[in-house]
Amino acid sequence: MASPTPQLWLLMFAVVGVQLVGGYSFHNCIAEPHSNRKSFSCKCRRDEHVSAIVNDLPRSVVNLTIIFNPLRRIPNNSFVHLPNLQNLRLDQNQLSDFDSLAFRNLHQLKYLNLSFNHFSELRASLFEDLHNLTDLSLANNKLKKFPEGIFFGVHNLNTLLLRNNCLINFSEIVKSVSHLKKLKTLDLCSNNLTSLHHSNVSLPQSLSMLFLCRNNLHTLGCKLSFLKFVNLLDLSNNLRLHTKAFQGVDLSSLRSLRLKSTKVKIAKFLNISNINAGSVDFSGTGLKTPSHIMELCKILKTRLKRIKHVRLHYNGIKNLTNVKLSHCPKITGFLDLSFNGLKSIECLHFLYNQAGITKFIVEHNHLSSLPYCKKQKMFPFKSLDELNYRYNRIQSVGAWAFIQTPNIRILKLNINTIALLHPKAFLGLKQLELLRLDNNLLTDLYQETFKENVNLKILHLRNNRISVIFKGTFCNLKNLNTLDLGGNKITHFQQSGLDGLKSLSKLYLDGNNLKQIDSSFYYAFQDTLTVLDLASNQIRFFKEKSISPFAKLRKLTDLKLNGQRNYGLTVLPHTLFRGLHSLNSLYLTHNNIVHLPPDAFDDLTGLRFLTLDNCCAGVTQLEPGIFKNLRNLTTLILENMGLQNFSKEVFGNLTQLRVLQMNRNVMQSIPVDALESLPKLNYLDLRNIPLSCTCQNKFLQNYTVNSPNVQVVYLYNLICQQDKRLKFHNFDTKVCYIDLGKYMFFSTAAAVFLFTLIPLLYVKLYWKIKYSYYVFRSWFSDHWSRLREKEENCKYDAFISYNFSDEEWVMNELLPNLEGNGSFFKLCLHHRDFELGRNIVDNIVSAVYSSRKTICVLSRNFLRSEWCSLEIQLASYRLFDEHRDVLLLVVLEPISERQLSSYHRMRKVMLKKTYLQWPGSDCSNPLQAQELFWNKLRRAMKAGSKLEREEDDENKDFET
Repeated sequence: MASPTPQLWLLMFAVVGVQLVGGYSFHNCIAEPHSNRKSFSCKCRRDEHVSAIVNDLPRSVVNLTIIFNPLRRIPNNSFVHLPNLQNLRLDQNQLSDFDSLAFRNLHQLKYLNLSFNHFSELRASLFEDLHNLTDLSLANNKLKKFPEGIFFGVHNLNTLLLRNNCLINFSEIVKSVSHLKKLKTLDLCSNNLTSLHHSNVSLPQSLSMLFLCRNNLHTLGCKLSFLKFVNLLDLSNNLRLHTKAFQGVDLSSLRSLRLKSTKVKIAKFLNISNINAGSVDFSGTGLKTPSHIMELCKILKTRLKRIKHVRLHYNGIKNLTNVKLSHCPKITGFLDLSFNGLKSIECLHFLYNQAGITKFIVEHNHLSSLPYCKKQKMFPFKSLDELNYRYNRIQSVGAWAFIQTPNIRILKLNINTIALLHPKAFLGLKQLELLRLDNNLLTDLYQETFKENVNLKILHLRNNRISVIFKGTFCNLKNLNTLDLGGNKITHFQQSGLDGLKSLSKLYLDGNNLKQIDSSFYYAFQDTLTVLDLASNQIRFFKEKSISPFAKLRKLTDLKLNGQRNYGLTVLPHTLFRGLHSLNSLYLTHNNIVHLPPDAFDDLTGLRFLTLDNCCAGVTQLEPGIFKNLRNLTTLILENMGLQNFSKEVFGNLTQLRVLQMNRNVMQSIPVDALESLPKLNYLDLRNIPLSCTCQNKFLQNYTVNSPNVQVVYLYNLICQQDKRLKFHNFDTKVCYIDLGKYMFFSTAAAVFLFTLIPLLYVKLYWKIKYSYYVFRSWFSDHWSRLREKEENCKYDAFISYNFSDEEWVMNELLPNLEGNGSFFKLCLHHRDFELGRNIVDNIVSAVYSSRKTICVLSRNFLRSEWCSLEIQLASYRLFDEHRDVLLLVVLEPISERQLSSYHRMRKVMLKKTYLQWPGSDCSNPLQAQELFWNKLRRAMKAGSKLEREEDDENKDFET
C-alpha cells in the first residue's frame, strides 16, 4: 500500500491532538454506555461534513452508527484514524458521493451499510482497502451501474444487498462479483433488470441465495447451468416472467424457489423443469380453486412420496370444503395457507390423511369462528405441534375446538376479535406450553378455561377487556412461567385469584385499573416471581407509613410502578420497597411524587438500574442519604425531575455508578466533588440543564472538558443560559482564578494600616514629606538639574532664612555687616531677591540651590514658622544627604532643650553643626563680642569657597 501523504499525516496528528487535549466527551457522537468506548452512535446531527462528526473519536471504536444526518459526501481518509472499526452504518443520510479513498485504512471492517442514500455511482477504488468486509448493503439508492473491479479488494464478502436501485445490466453485475469466492447472498430485488443475460463469466460457486424479485424479467436468458449452485432463488413479482423462461435451465440445486406474482403456470413448470418439486414455494401461483390444488397435489405425488413444507400464500383460496389433500404427498413439515380469503377451516377435515403435519398456519385470512369439534369423527393429528390463527376475524371459539390436535405445544389466537371463549375451548390440550390470546375482546376467564393446560408455560392475555380475575382461574397452571395480563381493565383479584401459580416468574399487570397493591396476591410467589410490571395503573398511597406489599418477594429482580393514573403515586411510603434485597431494576417514571423519603431505597442493596425521570411534582430537593445503600447501582436516570441540588451528601455512596442521566433539570451548578465521588462514572447526560457560565462552575467546566473517563453527552453543544451564543465548555474562566478574598483581605489590611499610619506620619514627618513633594515637583519640571550647578557658578553667597518678626535684626545688623563694611558677600533676601509672580516654594528652592550657604536666623518664632521649617529642611537635606557644608546657624535668643525636643531635624542639625550665638546687650562687652561674631560668620561663609582658596594662595605667596 502507498505511504501516507502529507495531508494524511496532518489529519492523523490533528486527530491525535484532539484526543490528547480533550477528555472523554465528543462533539457529535455518543459512546454507548458499558461499551468501553467501542460502540458509538452519531444520530440527527447538523454537520454536513463527516470529519466534524468523527474526527474526535478514539482509535478503539469497533461499532459506529452515523444515521439521520445531512451528510452529502464522504471525502478521502475520513475514517483513517479508526483502524479497529468493524461495523459501520452510514445509512439514512443524504449521501450522493464518495471519494476514491473514503474508506482507506479500514482493514478490519466487516459490516458496511450504505443503504437509504442518494448516490447513483461509485468509484472503482472505493472498497479496495476493505479486505475483511463480509456484509455490504447498498440498498435503496439510485445506482445504475458498477465500475469494473469495484469489488476487487473485498475477497471475504459474504452478503451483498443491492435491492431498490436502478440497475439494468445484469452481465455487468455478474462480472463485478464473479471473483468473490465467499459470496453467499446477492439481493437484486426491485431494480430494472429485464433478463439474466450475461457474458462468459459465471456467478461464484459459493452463491447460495439470489434474490431477483420485483424486477422486469420476462426471460432468464442465461446459460442452462448458470444457477446450478444456487439454493434459494426469489423471482417473485416479475409480472412478465413466463413458464418458457425455465426451459432447460438447471434448477436441480434449488432448495427454495419463489414464483409469486409471475406468469409461470405451476403445473407446466413442474413438467418442464428438473427442480425438486418440494423446493417450490407455491405462494401466489394462481391456485385459487380446489381443483387447482388437487391438480397440483397429483403432480407432486407422481414425483414425491413426501414433501416437507407446503406454502400457499396469496392464492386467493376461499374455501377448503372440497379440497382433498389426501391426493398430495405426505406433508412432514408445515402447511401455510396465510394471506388467502379463507372463512372456515371446519375442524381441519380437509387435512384427512395428512397426520404428519407438524405446523399449520392460517394467518391473515377471514376466519370468523373456531367451532365445536368433538362430534367430528376424525383421526387426531398427533404430530401437529403448532397452530397459528393470528390476524383473522375470529369472534368465538367453541368447546373442544382443538380436540383434533391434542399434542400441540403452541397455539396462537392473538390479534383477532375473540369475545366469546367457551370455558371448554382448550380442553384436551394437555401438552400446550404457549398460548397467545392477546389483542382480542375477552372479558371473562373461568376456572375451567385452563383446567387441562397443566403444562402451560407462557400465557398472553394482553390487550383484552378483562376486569376481574375470578377465584381459581389459574389454579391448575402450576408450570406457568409467564403470565401477561397487561392492557386490560382489571380492578381487582378475587381471593385466591392467583393461586396455583407455583412456578410463576414473570407477571405483567401494566395498563389495568388496579388501585392498590394487596400483599396477599404475592405471598404465593415469594420463591419464584422475578418480574412484576404494575405500570400505568391507578395505584395511590395516602400514608407515608404502610406495610410493604412486596416484603415476601425475595427473588424479585424487576419492578415497574411507572406512569400511575391519573395523578401518579403522589405519596411514596417509606416502607414500600422493604424486603426487596434482590431487586435489580426499578421503574418509577411519570409519577407525581411529592416527596422522596430519604429511607425509601434503603433495602434495595442489590439494585443496579433505577429510573426516576418525570417522577416528581415540581422542583425536587433530594435529601442526603437517599441513595446511601445503593452501592451496586450502575445506571441512574433522573431526567426532568425538577432537581435543584446535586451534592456529595446525596450521591456520594454510588461507588459503582456508570451511567447518570440528569438532562432537563433546574440546577444551575454542579459541585465537582460530588462527581468525583463517583469513581466508576463514564456516562453523564447534562443536556437542557440551565448551567450558569460563571465562576461557580469553573471547576465543573474543567471536569467536563478534561475528565479522561467521563463522557458528557454532547458537551460541546451545551450553551450558556445567560448568553446562548456562548458554549459552556469554553466560557472565560480566567477571572475566576484570581483569589478575590485574598486580594480583598490585603487591600483592607493595607487601607487600615495606612489610615493608622497617616496621622502619625502627618505629625512626625509632615515637613519632610512636604519637602520631598516639592523637591520631586521641581525635579519633574526640569528644575533639578538646573538648580544643582557647581558651587562656583552660584548666584548668591548666602540665602538668609528668617522669620518676619526678626526682620529688623536682619536688615539693621546682618545685611550691613555682610554686604557692607568692606565685605563683598551677596545675600539673597525674601523681599528683595525673590522673583515676582513665581510660586513661593519654587523661589525658596531656587534660593537655596542658587546660594553657597544658607544662614538660618533661629528664634522661637522661627521654629514655629512653616516656611522657615521648609527652608531649613532644604538646607539640611544638602547637609546630610548631599554631604555639602552649606548650613550656618545663627541663634538670636536662647532656646532651651525642651523647646527643641519637638523639632527633630533642627535638633539633629544643632548637634552636628557648631552654631553662632548672637551676643545680646546683657553681655559685659557687647561691641567686642558682636565684632567677634561677625568675623566668625564671615570666616564660616568663606569656608570651602573659591574666595577662601584665593586668600590662602595670597597668604602663601606673601610668606614666600
